[in-house]
Amino acid sequence: MRSYILEETNWKAQKDQRPEVVVLPWGATEAHNYHMPYGTDNYIASRLAESCAGVASEQGAKVVVLPTISFGVNTGQPDILLDMNLNPGTQFMILKDLITVLNRQNIKKFVILNTHGGNDFKQHIRELNLLFPDMLLTQCNWFKMPGFNHLFEDLGEHAGEVETSLMMYLHPDLVMPLDTAGKGKAKKFRVKALNQGWCWAEREWSKVTADTGIGNPAKATPEKGEILFQFLTEKISDFLVELAEADLQDMYE
Repeated sequence: MRSYILEETNWKAQKDQRPEVVVLPWGATEAHNYHMPYGTDNYIASRLAESCAGVASEQGAKVVVLPTISFGVNTGQPDILLDMNLNPGTQFMILKDLITVLNRQNIKKFVILNTHGGNDFKQHIRELNLLFPDMLLTQCNWFKMPGFNHLFEDLGEHAGEVETSLMMYLHPDLVMPLDTAGKGKAKKFRVKALNQGWCWAEREWSKVTADTGIGNPAKATPEKGEILFQFLTEKISDFLVELAEADLQDMYE
């Protein structure tokens, strides 16, 4: 039993202690090319949250990881079989209910560990800050973290070399041989500004990619996955330790 994993721990272990930081892993259930499972984001979310909380706990931080939420925003993939969607408004209501529990129990620091590019909790947090002004609500997107790009030849976006390497390290039994994978070739918008980052429109996924992947997984290896996983664990666990120690009344310098 790991006391920092809510699903594993029990009332006897928890009733006399109170976490400083609660982590909510949030993934998605969607196709990941031909070679990886629909639950790829969830497997990564759970393992990464557990690893980071474990390291943070060893350093004295009081951290608890909630069960992973396995459905994310997939509004651009309505015609891809069994790609499951939670609308952003539904996500907001889930967050509001969970944060209400924590706030009532005087647990004031909350981290969403997000592993799915379609999820974006920034606007949710803005609105929730008005409802829970004495809490610190944060999101952590591991795939936006700087410092690991040099490990990979093709960063891609979805089911490419990066995610495949992670899964080959974490769950090799769930990854098909790479020669069964599609090449993850993706089309771009004909409107140039929509490819430049300062203008945005949602992509119709099935018109962008034939195999649901964006990024070629051919150069993925479990060794790259291990290096990346350890890098992410170190960075995120440091964040959790610092957050646990932070004084919410003195957050700025």
